[in-house]
Amino acid sequence: MSAQILDGAAVARRLLDDTARRAARFARLSGRRPCLATVLIGDDPSSHTYVRMKVNRCAQYGLDSLRVDLPAATTTSAAVRAVERLSADPRVDGILVQHPAPAHVDERAVFEAIAPHKDVDGVTAASFSAMALGLPGYASCTPGGIVRLLDAYGVDVAGRDAVVVGASVILGRPLGMLLLARDATVTYCHKATADLGAHVRRADIVVAAAGVPELIRGSWVRPGAVVVDAGYHPGNVGDVEFAAAAERASLITPVPGGVGPMTIATLLAQTVEGAEQRAACAA
Repeated sequence: MSAQILDGAAVARRLLDDTARRAARFARLSGRRPCLATVLIGDDPSSHTYVRMKVNRCAQYGLDSLRVDLPAATTTSAAVRAVERLSADPRVDGILVQHPAPAHVDERAVFEAIAPHKDVDGVTAASFSAMALGLPGYASCTPGGIVRLLDAYGVDVAGRDAVVVGASVILGRPLGMLLLARDATVTYCHKATADLGAHVRRADIVVAAAGVPELIRGSWVRPGAVVVDAGYHPGNVGDVEFAAAAERASLITPVPGGVGPMTIATLLAQTVEGAEQRAACAA
């Protein structure tokens, strides 16, 4: 392997340590700890695991958490009401609605019930608009974490060709907006893209976020490219054929230990930021 590893776990630890210091300072000044509310609809085992991880991280780094678990039969309107209550709750600084919701729930409607100033996961239309227009707001956590990771390794995206494979509204699309805001030339690839390999071969930066195991072949990677793998599948497999890609890339994220740790670290950092901003507005 010739590529340098983009060590998301190490960068996330530094971000979390800084977040803990900020959370402790906020608690001293305000008399309460920053609080993240989580909303989980249904009984999907993976979703329960992810929420439990986030709650544990909050406790570890000086944040309070408020967990709201709703049964699988919950209607869209009931879920919206639950989120609206959290949006109005002065104890809550940030709200996370765990994705995905059950099929019968209009997930977009639930997301849009989050007050923009508490959308620390960056999933509302207001947050996406802010990312696209370069306005103040919260970045979607995985895209925001990816940008923080690139910054930590000094990757300047300005003027470089960036190919984002995957166009989901919580990962691929907002990431493209964040890269475009930094003057990258961005191409979105998706399930209807013809000759995916041709697009990847010309990319200086490749972000794999399609949710398909080893979709990106190592032989497609341009020598010296930066490869970010946001996929995760059983057996510690990502969306990129890691071993072959690492022979050609200059920088590459591992799976696990690359993008994943940055997502949770960014969520907690943005929750503390939200608490700080609300306190400043109230002063």
